[in-house]
Amino acid sequence: MNRPFSWPDERLVKAAQDGDVASLTTVVMESQPHVRKFALSLCASPQDAEDAAQEALLILYRKIGTLRATGALASWMFRIVRNECLRQVRLFVSRSEETAAAGPGADAEPSAEEAVLHRLEARRIAAAVGALPREQRQVLVMRDVQGLPGRTVARTLGLSDAAMKSRLHRARAALRRSLTAPDTPADPAAGHPAPSPEGDPRP
Repeated sequence: MNRPFSWPDERLVKAAQDGDVASLTTVVMESQPHVRKFALSLCASPQDAEDAAQEALLILYRKIGTLRATGALASWMFRIVRNECLRQVRLFVSRSEETAAAGPGADAEPSAEEAVLHRLEARRIAAAVGALPREQRQVLVMRDVQGLPGRTVARTLGLSDAAMKSRLHRARAALRRSLTAPDTPADPAAGHPAPSPEGDPRP
């Protein structure tokens, strides 16, 4: 019977922070299954999850010294993975909007104010997408952001065409409600309570 994975204990984390290479390697290896689980639950697709997990483990390896409390490793890694998943959604939204802006009639140079508003709106949309349930987020990103054909999305997610369309409809409706709700900015961490992480994953 397989033993369940557990997070590295605090003594091992402390040794890693003190510069012990063997301990650091063990911390990364023992954290890996948990980080992948976080990523699969938060990111829009398995590929995004893999990319986010790899980036999070790299940050762990390079910046474990910024973790101020050895017992806060799990919440720190949760925050890093969540930020990576949200960053990927922002990139997709930005690319999608850039493609649309490159169409006919897009020759006029936007003003500085318009550029700022554009960036703010992109962040707002990305946050709203990131706050959707995983099943809705997956189908919305693959269909509306990445522009994949409906049949490809359905096949990738193991859904019938009708089920994919139904899920996409619900995702679009939820996103519309989120973006039109007054004074209720989307929180990508909603539904995922975690202790306040110690340290900052990026300087």
